Formats: sequence, C-alpha cells, structure tokens
Amino acid sequence: MTPPAPAAPAGPPRAGQRGACRYGWTDEAETAFTAHRAAGLVPARVARAHRGGCDVVLGGRHSPTVPGDDNGGYGFGGDEQIRAVVPPNLAGSPPSTGDWVALRPAAGGTAATIAHVLPRRSALVRAAASGRSDPQVLAANVDLVAIVVAADVPPDLGRVERLLALGWESGGTPLIVLTKADAPGHDPAGAPSPRTATRHDEIAAVAPGVDVLVTSAVTGAGLDALAGTLAGATAVLVGASGAGKSTLANALLGADLLAVGAVRHTDGKGRHTTVSRELVALPTGGVLIDTPGLRAVGLWDAEDGLGHVFAEIDALADDCRFADCGHVSEPGCAVLAAVDAGHLPARRLDSYHKLLREQEWMAARSDARLRAERERRWKEISRAQRRLYEGRGGGRR
Repeated sequence: MTPPAPAAPAGPPRAGQRGACRYGWTDEAETAFTAHRAAGLVPARVARAHRGGCDVVLGGRHSPTVPGDDNGGYGFGGDEQIRAVVPPNLAGSPPSTGDWVALRPAAGGTAATIAHVLPRRSALVRAAASGRSDPQVLAANVDLVAIVVAADVPPDLGRVERLLALGWESGGTPLIVLTKADAPGHDPAGAPSPRTATRHDEIAAVAPGVDVLVTSAVTGAGLDALAGTLAGATAVLVGASGAGKSTLANALLGADLLAVGAVRHTDGKGRHTTVSRELVALPTGGVLIDTPGLRAVGLWDAEDGLGHVFAEIDALADDCRFADCGHVSEPGCAVLAAVDAGHLPARRLDSYHKLLREQEWMAARSDARLRAERERRWKEISRAQRRLYEGRGGGRR
C-alpha cells in the first residue's frame, strides 16, 4: 500500500499565518465543510481531547465578505482555543486530536458544541490499552508519523517495528527521528558519535524505505532538516517515555510550551510528562501532535502495514516452494534459507511471526470460527518451532 501524499493546504502555510490554514486546513476539508458552513456552523480542529469535551482551535478559510478574518467572520481569534462539548450522539465515536469538526457556537461565542466530525483522511490507530478488542485513535488527519527513538540507550527494535506498522497503516508516511545525538561521544561539529551512528544503522536495518533523521535538541543538530520535512504537514510524535518527544517539540517550537520530565539515568526511561495528545502549530509551517509515552503498542488492522515493515520477507516468500508457506519448518522455504545463509536475521523473522500472529489474533477475536482456526494453526506452528529449535541445539544464531 502506497500512502497518499499530504493533502494540499488551502494556501501555503507560513510563519505568522493564522486560522485554519496555519492548522492544516485543506481543499478537501473545505469541500467537506461546505454544507456545514451553509448551516451556520464553525470549522475548528481538535487540539486536545478530554473526557466529555475537547479544546479546539478555531478557523476556516476566510469569508470573502470579511477580509482578513481567517474565521469567516465568526468573531473568534485565529489562534484562539476554546472548550467544546461532545454531545451524547457522538460519545460512541468521539473526536480525537487532529480531527476537523463543525461547531455550533453558543450565544456570545463563549462556548460551543461539536455538531459533526468531518471525514478523516488518515488516522493513527492502535488496539486499546484496556485489553478489549477496540481501536483507539491516537491522532487524526496526519501526514507524517514521526517515531522518536533515543540514541542514548539500546533501541527496542521490536517496538520500532510495531510503530512502523501502525505508521504505514495510518495512511500517512512513517519517519524515524533519532534524538539525543548530543550523548557522550557526540562531535559538536556535526559528526555523530560512534554510538549514535551504530544506533542509526540498527534502526535503519528494520525500517526499509523509511528516512532516519539524527537530531539533538541541545546542539540543534538535524533540527533544520526536520523542520523542513515537517513544513506544511501534520505530524504526530510517538515513542516511549523518555525518548525526548516533548523536548524535541519544544526545540521545533522555539519555546518551552510542552512539559518535559526527568529521565532515570539507570535505564534511560522517563515519566509520562505529556498526559494527553496535544496539537500545536509550528512557527516554520506545519502542525505537530505530541503524545504521551506509549507503554502498549497493540496492532489494529495492520496487515498492510506489516507488509511494508517486513517487505524483504514478503519478497523472499515469492520463491518458497509452497504458496501458503508459514516460514517455520517447511521444505523449500526461501525465507528460512535466507536465515541459514545469514542474509536475514533470525530476530527479524521471529518478530515477523510474533506481529503476524498478533494481527491475526486481533482480526479473529470477534469471530469464534476464525478464533478456533487461528488457535489450531498457531499450535501447529509453535510445535514446529520447538522441534526446529531443538533440532538446532536450542535456536538459531
């Protein structure tokens, strides 16, 4: 699946721009809003979602009859945020950070109710952390999914692969941002430390077709290149606590607008200083959504995303003897042959099996027949894996 290009903004974003153009208003959104505008509703974007309500930033393409008013003459400031109520009829599928909504202003313009949520062109979705088979929208209408990884600790490659799968599946384009390149050993003149270079290569190896940018919020290295990548787009920052998401966001914003927490020196892990997803406009153009550190990264309908992440395994599978090869112990398996030859890391194949199994489990969870078939199939695969590992003296190296 090739992700769509970012939707064309309604006029180029620029520093100092106000209203919805500054927050990612597009021709597509303008078309979708036409009927709501005729009904006297106000366009806005969700900057922060709360229980029972949202903080929204108001704006829309300016009315021809009100020159210079980016909000169509509705009487609100172009960058003003207000609290909007989510009515009961939207409680089942409430708006998320990044959604465009149609507001019904109250008398005096001091309060509003969300009347409609405009169709999403993309959404970053994970399985709800509650353990129920429900989706959770982390961010809506995103062009870039920026996966933030700290360079000062060994990367969790399996977690990176999970986030990449969600990123590809979102309809946006994933990007990896390696932070804390100012760690000990970094050359302030610009050359990354040997450790940072190693981290870059480790991550690039599990991210085919994905750009990996090296940055430092302390020295400023890589920030101009990142800002150029984000210009004109809506980007969401995702990653573990302590990865440096909020510090990176503040560096891009040029101000300490987002809370930053301390990181434990023993393991490099941080506290959840960002407690809700928050949308802000970048001074150089573009929109940034900061998110809390993700403890759980459950897959949700990520079949196409997994195909992108493990593209080399899918390519090798074309040469397997059997069309339904599970790449476990089947004769003539080109994937296993690549592992034995050292061309494909065993960890990579194990991660593929793990994530594919999770994806199939999520897809089958609500269907009893598929669930039984899934359990039978994976029991067979597990037994075959045990036999294979035992036959190889405890596992592949």
